[in-house]
Amino acid sequence: MNFLIGCAVWAYKGWVGELYPPDTRATEFLHLYSRRFTTVEGNTTFYAVPNQETVSRWAAETPPGFEFCLKLPREITHKGLLAPYIPAALEFLERMQPLGKHLGPIFAQLPPSYAPTLIDDLAKFLVAWPHQVSPLALEVRHPDWFREPHTSNLTQLLENLGVGRVLLDSRPIYTGEDDPQLQSERRKPKVPLQFSVTAPFSLIRFISHPHLSVNQPFMEEWVKQIQQWLHSGVKIYFFVHCPLEERSPGTARYFQQLLEQHGVEVPPLPWNQLDAPPHQLSLW
Repeated sequence: MNFLIGCAVWAYKGWVGELYPPDTRATEFLHLYSRRFTTVEGNTTFYAVPNQETVSRWAAETPPGFEFCLKLPREITHKGLLAPYIPAALEFLERMQPLGKHLGPIFAQLPPSYAPTLIDDLAKFLVAWPHQVSPLALEVRHPDWFREPHTSNLTQLLENLGVGRVLLDSRPIYTGEDDPQLQSERRKPKVPLQFSVTAPFSLIRFISHPHLSVNQPFMEEWVKQIQQWLHSGVKIYFFVHCPLEERSPGTARYFQQLLEQHGVEVPPLPWNQLDAPPHQLSLW
């Protein structure tokens, strides 16, 4: 599939009754999620590394074509320099191998403290990554990465190694006077969005506003951009977040419908095969 869509997690109890049937047990979440969406960001591995038995179970519970884009543990990405943690990163990748074809690009999210002055350290880490085993995607958060010459230097490095650039779009939650993150445990950074593809694939993290109308102009922009990239042969992973996590699945479903309504050739959403999609692009 050239386009995969999903959320940041699968184990969210607040989705029972909408995404999941009433009385769904936690042990059933992944099985059900993977038959509604086609990918998941897999934030769980950022906080704890599962054993291989758990990873094997993930593979067994998901259908063909479903992909995990798992985040490197914070013990690797958030301890300062990256090069000393190359062995740990390789060990993590080895631990994920039971996923087989379910393993999508691994996702390295760097903290705001990781600045362009560390680009040589970053290069060592990226060169050591076995790209033939699993693609790697990178998200940077230090503001200087979004200024020249650092932007061009990073782009060149990623292009040379075939590393994907994670595109974080937090514009919706910083639009308007209200702050939708007030009840959220973790605030998303306000960084510039640069429509840049550095590999044959791209990971897009769309931080949606709880009110669909606020998201609309940004989603319309993404429809046009995704259509252009798909025509160029780029594989797209699109993840929908929301400070109110209850809204994430519905917003992702809405975006899928928006793509289809604009004639973008994307695979059908499995969720829509289970029941009727929202009528006339209206969810709430």
